Amino acid sequence: MKTVFLNGEYLKEDEAKVSIFDRGFVFGDGVYEVVPVVASTVLDKEPFFERFERSLGELELQWPLSKDEFLVMIDELIKRNDLKEGGVYMQVTRGVAPRDFGYPKDIKPTVMAFTFAKEIINSPKAKSGVKVVTVDDIRWKRRDIKSIALLGQCMAKEQAVKKGAYEGWMVEDGFVTEGTASSAYIVKDGKIITRPLSNSILSGIRRKLLIELAKEHGVELEQRLFTVDEALKADEAFLSSATTFVLPIVEIDRKQIGDGKPGPIAKKMRQMYIDSALKIAGVEL
Repeated sequence: MKTVFLNGEYLKEDEAKVSIFDRGFVFGDGVYEVVPVVASTVLDKEPFFERFERSLGELELQWPLSKDEFLVMIDELIKRNDLKEGGVYMQVTRGVAPRDFGYPKDIKPTVMAFTFAKEIINSPKAKSGVKVVTVDDIRWKRRDIKSIALLGQCMAKEQAVKKGAYEGWMVEDGFVTEGTASSAYIVKDGKIITRPLSNSILSGIRRKLLIELAKEHGVELEQRLFTVDEALKADEAFLSSATTFVLPIVEIDRKQIGDGKPGPIAKKMRQMYIDSALKIAGVEL
């Protein structure tokens, strides 16, 4: 049985309890983050803290722990659960209060975290590529906040699953915004194209780091909107997220992309990120 963290305590997962009056449960009033773990090492700490702090600030939530305390907590969970590869999920809600839409004053935030194991480096999906279908983007207007209120994404993901796809690419006004749980990219004539940051999408940490890697290694990249039609005619497509890194896309809306196999740019970006991750984890390449 796994050990989880809840409000300063390390508990067995079946012992961790949260009040039914927690605003995360009643309103979805909270934010979350996921950090990848490779070789029992947390990756990309600084961009994680940067995004977490921004989401908390946008909802006028206070840090429930210091950054150092967060890192100690994450490392302790990894140790107690003997996690080699996977991720740590963390969530902060406004806390427990009588049900009222306005923000209550002087209540203590609820903070919890748990680990999960997942094969990332040698994921079979990276070798085969994945299928994507497009779905309507029905979410709210502040997608830049990593809110725990994810019903729109859940509904979109379920549509994708029912159509036999791995991921859903959400579409608004004819343009792809992002995946239900990932950032979206296409490749045309050797150039990566991905949507620019705004309130319409989440600032993906892997997206940020992939853009930096592309610049460092001379891979051409353009940040602009792209349509579904462009995606269908792309040479390649891929997605990125915390615990997939980079996954090639071989089919969109049942249409083969490129030759139907993971493309060279997607494979290159994945390998560059893996090399960077292994270096951070102290694993010899």
